[in-house]
Amino acid sequence: MTVATSSAKAAIAANVPDPESIRVLCLCGHSGSGKTTLCERLLYDAGVVTRMGDVEHGTTFSDHTPEERQHKHSLQPSFLHFDHEGHHVCVIDTPGMADFIGHTIACFPAVESVVVVIDATKGIESETRRLMRIATQRNLPRMILVNKIDAPDVDLGKLTERIRNTFGQVCLPINMPSPDCERVVDVFETDAHDATAFGSAEEAHTQIVEQVVEVDEGLMAEYLEVGAEGLDPARVHDAFEQALREGHLVPIVYASASSGAGIANLLHVTASLLPSPLEGNPRPFVRGDRPMSTEFDADKPTVAHVFRVTTEPHLGKLGVFRVHQGTVRARSEMYIDGQRKPLRVGHVMRLQGKEHVETDSIGPGEIGAVSKLEDIHFDGVLHDGATPEDPPHIRPLPLPKPMYSLAVELKSHSDETKFSTAIQRLQEEDPCFVMQRIAATKQTVLRGLGELHLRVILEKLQSQHGIELETSPPKIAYKETITTAAEGHCRHKKQTGGAGQFGEVYLRVAPLPDDHPTGFEFENKTVGGAIPRQFMPAIEKGVRQALDEGAIAGYPVCGVRVEVYDGKHHDVDSKEIAFITAGKKAFIDAVGKAQPVLLEPFAAVEVVAPLQHVGDITSDLSTRRGRVSDSLVSDQTCVVRAVAPLAELREYATQLRSLTGGAGAFTMDYSHDEPAPRQTQDEVVAAYRANGEH
Repeated sequence: MTVATSSAKAAIAANVPDPESIRVLCLCGHSGSGKTTLCERLLYDAGVVTRMGDVEHGTTFSDHTPEERQHKHSLQPSFLHFDHEGHHVCVIDTPGMADFIGHTIACFPAVESVVVVIDATKGIESETRRLMRIATQRNLPRMILVNKIDAPDVDLGKLTERIRNTFGQVCLPINMPSPDCERVVDVFETDAHDATAFGSAEEAHTQIVEQVVEVDEGLMAEYLEVGAEGLDPARVHDAFEQALREGHLVPIVYASASSGAGIANLLHVTASLLPSPLEGNPRPFVRGDRPMSTEFDADKPTVAHVFRVTTEPHLGKLGVFRVHQGTVRARSEMYIDGQRKPLRVGHVMRLQGKEHVETDSIGPGEIGAVSKLEDIHFDGVLHDGATPEDPPHIRPLPLPKPMYSLAVELKSHSDETKFSTAIQRLQEEDPCFVMQRIAATKQTVLRGLGELHLRVILEKLQSQHGIELETSPPKIAYKETITTAAEGHCRHKKQTGGAGQFGEVYLRVAPLPDDHPTGFEFENKTVGGAIPRQFMPAIEKGVRQALDEGAIAGYPVCGVRVEVYDGKHHDVDSKEIAFITAGKKAFIDAVGKAQPVLLEPFAAVEVVAPLQHVGDITSDLSTRRGRVSDSLVSDQTCVVRAVAPLAELREYATQLRSLTGGAGAFTMDYSHDEPAPRQTQDEVVAAYRANGEH
């Protein structure tokens, strides 16, 4: 933590910007596109820093954690702000690697604009497509920034054409590089006649103006009558922002973060053309099931969305929030979601990279942070309790599900207590990281978005908490089921000299449909009091124990209907424990006769890669017992959708990188279960019996 001077604190505390002057944008894009260097350049040109930092040497303002300096990549969002042309600009620098995409998506509700950065030397990459798609789904205005325009052998004209073919003809340049790419030519606000690296500035000006005026019928009619020069600039500006909000326009701008080409124009575009909080699209807040609107008004009841939680060495738990209504003040009381107990807000801060500057209040439209509030959590909504019976919430984010797994064991069992606390902290900070105890395999499994994601988690556990783990590939979480009806029986009799145990159970099992809501049914079909009713819950308990522990291979049993149709009891020796045991063993007996099978999990996979690799991808998926369901081609990119066994996808990320030269990416999610190959079933069952577990 960098300690700010008293004068700096006083200046910032007194400077609560007007929402109309605020611009909040998320800088995102594929890894290596130059986002962090771009942030350094923006801070430098805005006068915040006197010297630009360097990613390679770990001296940038954004990448300030030890892990980021070690890996030379952004691993978490960083918050930067500066003033330009009378506007207060907040930029969120986000990670570009697929393993950390959850952090990027989590920032989307906190911004008015998403700026997607494309490396001119590499073109449209997999995460570029993914982020554009998600930003579109979230109804956020988008701008495309082509970086590294002065790199040698770059065809910016072809790249621009490819961008428009991929993301739609609504993508239009609002500035264009000069022939030497040392500056850019504005083609929107001025009717430029300068030479450009490709195309015509005059044609580009006409195209962008015609696109903008289409959203306003009156303005369109006026344009047809008097031309672009006769239009009121204020009305054109309003139409530009409306086109952004409606997705009718996605501006393309050009720059070079390393040389500074186009940065002055980028700063101007950000301040003058991107929407303010008052002009952005509504956020998905709700009260109950009803949509709720918010106003960026300091005097309204406070509504602030917590979109990031982290832990700082000297500050403890830190909640980063965006104020959508009202004001968050230091030394005040606030509520989170529907909790009845208020939170005591002690310290309120503005963030500037690793620096935290205390302030008295964070106003509407701003991003701020509060520390040392244990009850604060990701995606929570802070409010002043004005509507205690109907608190505001925000619709959940469609975050990617963690599918990459590692089984872990503590190297030292003395770390058991602090391990639970450390994992809880990391899960609070990262919505795409989970830890599970898999009863079917008796393993503790960490799940993340990729190998690097979990490697960074393991590094944090060691460096921040002193915890070391042994890792191994997790076992596959099979399930057991039956394919036909059968009957089972157990007579449990135990005599130990005193009171004995006696219970006898006859039952039937039958398979349930795959879409059964619970996968289990239990029914008492006995007649004539063969088994007294008070013992029926004990039989069901025994059956459920077998469901959890497995009947043939130690994995959970699903898709089974059980009917108890007969049995016997003893007036003295029949007890609950006797019928638990008899029910469990009778069920196992029946399952063994009902042609049991092992089910393995299948995942739905979507692969995005350059078109030339489509044959290799489909062939590789086939060797993994995958079935391709769809293959889409767009420009030079293919999207392959398939289902495949999870067991065959353990190392798929590595294989896909090899097949596509690092240009491919994939997502996967649980799809359904299918019977495992007979050889696999026989091996798993044999291993279970060889261990004496049955």
